[in-house]
Amino acid sequence: MRRMLAPWLAVPFISTVSALGAQVSAPSASERLRALYSEEWDWRRREFQRNDSGGGPTRFADIDPAAQQRRRDYWTRALAQLDSIPYASLSADEQVNYQVFRTSLRADAADIEFGLHETPFNSDTFFWTSFTPRSGFGNASAYRNYLALLRDVPRYFADQTANMRAGIARGFTVPRPSVEGRDQTMVPYLKADSTNPLFTPFLRFPASIDPAEQAALRAEGLQVIREMIAPEYTKLHAFMRNAYLPRARTKIGASTTPNGDAFYKAMIGKFTTLDLTPNQIHDIGLAEVARISEEMETVKAKTGFKGSMQEFMQFLRTDPQFYARTPRELLAYASYVVMKANGKMRETIGFLPRYRHGIVPVAPELAPIYTGGRGGLENCQFNTYNLPARPLYTIAPLALHECTPGHSFQAALAREGPERPPFRRATSFSAYGEGWGLYTEWLGTTMGIYETPYEDFGRLTYEMWRACRLVIDTGIHQFGWTRDQARDYLRKYAALSDHEITTEVDRYIAWPGQALAYKLGELQIRRHRREAEQALGPAFDQRTFHDEILALGSVPLPVLEETMKQFIARGGKARPLH
Repeated sequence: MRRMLAPWLAVPFISTVSALGAQVSAPSASERLRALYSEEWDWRRREFQRNDSGGGPTRFADIDPAAQQRRRDYWTRALAQLDSIPYASLSADEQVNYQVFRTSLRADAADIEFGLHETPFNSDTFFWTSFTPRSGFGNASAYRNYLALLRDVPRYFADQTANMRAGIARGFTVPRPSVEGRDQTMVPYLKADSTNPLFTPFLRFPASIDPAEQAALRAEGLQVIREMIAPEYTKLHAFMRNAYLPRARTKIGASTTPNGDAFYKAMIGKFTTLDLTPNQIHDIGLAEVARISEEMETVKAKTGFKGSMQEFMQFLRTDPQFYARTPRELLAYASYVVMKANGKMRETIGFLPRYRHGIVPVAPELAPIYTGGRGGLENCQFNTYNLPARPLYTIAPLALHECTPGHSFQAALAREGPERPPFRRATSFSAYGEGWGLYTEWLGTTMGIYETPYEDFGRLTYEMWRACRLVIDTGIHQFGWTRDQARDYLRKYAALSDHEITTEVDRYIAWPGQALAYKLGELQIRRHRREAEQALGPAFDQRTFHDEILALGSVPLPVLEETMKQFIARGGKARPLH
């Protein structure tokens, strides 16, 4: 039975009289909002099989068409009820919660409206690898939950396959360039033995589990891998190679899909949280490419190189001095940058979390088609596959962006930051998070991170890369650019390796709009900093400026805009973190 929202939320509020004749106050606007998002959060936890006990889920969330329609109906009703709440009557904190809640619900509903569940993977993120544990579990109960989850794989894969077939039927698939070769990521999972990645937790148990129970769990795990997992992955692998890839669309632009212009506009709104047209974004990108090109020429001159910019980029792409000889060398370089950043944090940010992340290589089964690095609470990952494609001069900005003070730092801060409703802790916006990540790359210039002109050129290369995304993403998805046209444009302006250029362009092809978030978010944060420095003069303190942004948590960019106006009006004093 579908669980409805509390009926009283759907009607106007009036004062009522109890049976004893006493006046009962109507709920305030803030109380109505809290009831609505709390109800939705409880529903969401059930709907998506969230298990907050630490034991892990025992089944995958439903993904069939009926489940998609159920969610869309729920969120549509919730949005209508949200509209009935008078925004101006909310407290300041609840106004932020309102905007976060509304923006996230609209994005969730739009995903279903445009059938995103029919394309359940992109060029480097896959539903068939996303639940792979990297280590063991803490207790026997968690192992049993994991075994139950593995037994649900046949149903889950069957529903994913049915959704993909529906996408094929209406011409809505992942574009072919972003499908080709991705079946290789399944190959390790075809093994019906202890080398299967999903068997990893059974290779190491905590000492608290009795040895006899360990042996029983290990035997059961191997049986499930042999009898259920390997056969299901074999079936999925055959489907991807023989049915999906041959029918994957060859036109790569989002605008060429059913209702494509509206789809791309919705994805722009989802990832940027701004009301911008593809033309406006394209023009912003062109202007940024021109500006950064001038800075690159200045930095190139500092190296003493006498040739053209294209010759300089070729030199950077091919000279052995710029490349690690071993994975350990690359990881050590990244570790040095992170430790150097840690030494500057007390001068950069006021509130510093206690939690610390590690640095690890990207898992080998993903590395060939994965990005150069990715941040996370537990670890910050660096890609050590194909070292001749991983220039060291871009490791510094990558480490700042993904590790500290970028995404891993943000994740740690979120654990120790101000109390927020549970739905806020599970809600993130790309333009805020990726905007901060790109901003920290520039911030490295004030922290003394870049030690050579080559490293500074690497920073500019990464900034140019994100500026090019504005041009390329809109070029592909609105203006009919080809894959080769996109790669040539990125190769012309950014000193990235050909391997990185190809994996990046294929990511933009498969994920319309996401690539726009980085530069648009960073541009807004940089603008807010200039405004604060100009308005506050000597009273400006970058530590309180950064605390104000980070204490806010992930929000749509219009919320950040209003918050920074208030920060300046308060004379540059940050809101308390606790």
